[in-house]
Amino acid sequence: MTHLFNGKRLMIVALLLTFWLSQTSFFTPFAAKAADQSPVVDLVIQMNLPEVEAAVEGETLQLVALHVFADGHFAKVNRSLQWSSSNKNVATVDNQGFVRLLNHNGRTFIQVTDGQFADRIAIDYNRGSQPAAKVVKEIGERYQLISKAISGMTLEEKIGQLLMPDFRKYEGKDVTTMLPQIAKQIQKYHVGGVILFRENVVNTEQTVRLVNDYQQAAEKYGLLISIDQEGGIVTRLQEGTDLPGNMAIGATRSVELARAAGDVIGQELAALGINTDFAPDLDVNNNPDNPVIGVRSFASDPQLVAELGIAYVQGLQQNGIAATAKHFPGHGDTAVDSHLGLPEVPHDMDRLLQIELYPFKQAIEQGVDAIMTAHVTFPKIDDTKVVSQKDGTLIALPATLSPKVITGLIRDQLGFDGVVSTDAMNMQAIADHFGPVDAAVRAVKAGVDIILMPVGLAEVSEGLKQAVNNGEISEQRIEQSVRRILTLKVKRGIFKTEQPSDLAQMIQTAKQIVGSPEHRATEAEIAGQSITLVKNEQILPLAPNQNRNLLVVGSSYVNNLAAAIKRYNPRTAVADVSEGKWTDELKNKLAAADAVIIGSYSATAADRSPTHPVMALYRQLLQSTDKPVIVVAIRNPYDISALTEADAYLAQYGFREASFKAAAAVLFGETKPTGKLPVAIPGLDGKLLYPFGFGLEYGQ
Repeated sequence: MTHLFNGKRLMIVALLLTFWLSQTSFFTPFAAKAADQSPVVDLVIQMNLPEVEAAVEGETLQLVALHVFADGHFAKVNRSLQWSSSNKNVATVDNQGFVRLLNHNGRTFIQVTDGQFADRIAIDYNRGSQPAAKVVKEIGERYQLISKAISGMTLEEKIGQLLMPDFRKYEGKDVTTMLPQIAKQIQKYHVGGVILFRENVVNTEQTVRLVNDYQQAAEKYGLLISIDQEGGIVTRLQEGTDLPGNMAIGATRSVELARAAGDVIGQELAALGINTDFAPDLDVNNNPDNPVIGVRSFASDPQLVAELGIAYVQGLQQNGIAATAKHFPGHGDTAVDSHLGLPEVPHDMDRLLQIELYPFKQAIEQGVDAIMTAHVTFPKIDDTKVVSQKDGTLIALPATLSPKVITGLIRDQLGFDGVVSTDAMNMQAIADHFGPVDAAVRAVKAGVDIILMPVGLAEVSEGLKQAVNNGEISEQRIEQSVRRILTLKVKRGIFKTEQPSDLAQMIQTAKQIVGSPEHRATEAEIAGQSITLVKNEQILPLAPNQNRNLLVVGSSYVNNLAAAIKRYNPRTAVADVSEGKWTDELKNKLAAADAVIIGSYSATAADRSPTHPVMALYRQLLQSTDKPVIVVAIRNPYDISALTEADAYLAQYGFREASFKAAAAVLFGETKPTGKLPVAIPGLDGKLLYPFGFGLEYGQ
């Protein structure tokens, strides 16, 4: 009906429409659809692509159909398709591509059509075979979607796939809903993914909406929506299951529980629409003074780290979540936090292959999706020196920016062809010594695929473009990374959808999954099996419900510990000694107590130093009373090195509610301690105090 308007009116309408679109987040789907104006030239089943594993898990299979466009990009078709099965005795298929096998020998072709284009895939079923069901792909040039996509991309689009910014805050405020300004940046720079933080994921419904809006804002390809959901001290979701963390899993020695942990996290992330987890941490924590890894590691033993880490990866990936092994080549034996400085690992290759690299090598062989690099120097791998932009001194080149580490070690020696991501590029180990563009260019030249949290999206995008145009980086090198990123997206079913998904249904499903009773039960089981009894001078277990006065002393999470203890012993007082002062109030509470429970909490070696005010107070308490004193190490198990005079000592490895409940249950004998130390504990003199694998049971 445009003939009803003259040119002036058309211009006014256009200006008003442009203004409206720029002022509302609802503009995102409309703007994103512009990429789909290229005509459809084919319809293919995702599983026919050579990059996708063709396998049936159990008796069902979910098939996905993709429209292929003339410019090479592809998108998931989520409406108006007709699916059919040629042999309904073998399998049936519904209108959403959900296939159900019927335990009948034979072959069926599952076909899909949009009325113009069609594709099919075969399923053979034989009850006498293992596995009984086998998928037989179609083959041909039509399924080389990734090559076609890359050939149709501009240089700017290719570079965009390598960029994964964070929008933790915008203009000083937490980003919890999609903002038009953010959507514009996603499209302008063609970004391939984003990372979410705790500020962004407040509750289940809000997170589903935000993630859905991010995907709607994507220009042509689905976004890698990533998060650091490790469990334990690195838990980003504010609503959901609070798993105890990796070192607690290490204390259980259970591969099954490690897989269950990955499965719980994988289910909850998938329900929220988050498709990439920067977990698990495969660092071997063999340095008790490590300020940044600690309980994020499964253990100090590389074999145990590998076994549990691989199981955790499998739990994530079976839910369609891209799993990431970090921090390569290993951040466990450092005493500097790379968020604050540039650590060094001085070991040679023989030692690294036996310890630090061992879990990563095993994970690569078992098919982990991605690897995150460490901002750590490894002079025995790469002794290259570069000039620091901070002070002009010569520094060793961090692993993140090292061709010898990324290409030489990860790609060539270990044979990994998956996605390699940097750690956050705003961490001081990188930001202090390299400019944002220089760091990004160095990382790409080294062989990295994803620039995580680039400092200045516009500057880094333009800087990489200039590096290609001036010959510093070849376009072929960029395309190698794009191929790996698109391959990961295709494998994990990360696509832009042609039509918006049913948001109400997504929210309803997510609310049923995130923090479900079944997941809470797994959380409690891990916590319960992790509690480790390190010392017991015939003090534990305590008898519950006696007329006894207990005093819980602590500086961090002391009320959480006390609340768990009060379930068994209501006459429990609390003394918060976070200021490290020996007060009259503390003396009076101690005098009235029949026994004392210290909730010790250390994050760093300095926290457990005998000279630390709080630790010094604990030591004074131990030396000044003849009453029984029990120590519960809330976080790091190493605290006993400064508290050797304690009558009993428990390690619980985490500060989530389930761990406090589990520790209290052990204190009062409701459950027995079964955990084993996943690390060795040295004394203050450096000599071994308690060995790896140590753990008492009641009666010992």
